[in-house]
Amino acid sequence: MPLTVVPPASAAELDALEERIDAWLRKELDENPVMVAVDRGEPGERRWYVRLVGEEKDFTTLWFRLAQRSLHVETYVMPAPEENEADFYSHLLRRNLTMHGLSFAIGGENAVYLVGRLPLESFDVEQLDQVIGSAYLYVEQYFRPALRIGFASRFSGR
Repeated sequence: MPLTVVPPASAAELDALEERIDAWLRKELDENPVMVAVDRGEPGERRWYVRLVGEEKDFTTLWFRLAQRSLHVETYVMPAPEENEADFYSHLLRRNLTMHGLSFAIGGENAVYLVGRLPLESFDVEQLDQVIGSAYLYVEQYFRPALRIGFASRFSGR
């Protein structure tokens, strides 16, 4: 079976999608108490910064970048572990098996991120809602346990 290559979105399609994303994020900012800020990237960039307030981690900032074939999403979770590296990374990789739309990854300076891509060929704002909700849930669920593994000596005696 031949591989189907999806053509890149046109500038007009990207403009329309950008407007839909902007409108949806403005609405959510007004209605969703967890979403505390939405900012845009530099002029001419198709980037958004969405700040969520949490309980386990005070704030989570999601970065979205609209490209020709997908909407990229990422959020910084925590710095590289100070100890128990094998257990720390094993814990996060096992979590990846049950997660949808996002996965843990190692970024610059070995920091931990959640990353994902939503293909534009089937994109709708419901997917954006799902990925924001998933990122919030995963950070809230997995931040503290990972912290206790990778920074265990800071928690001893507590």
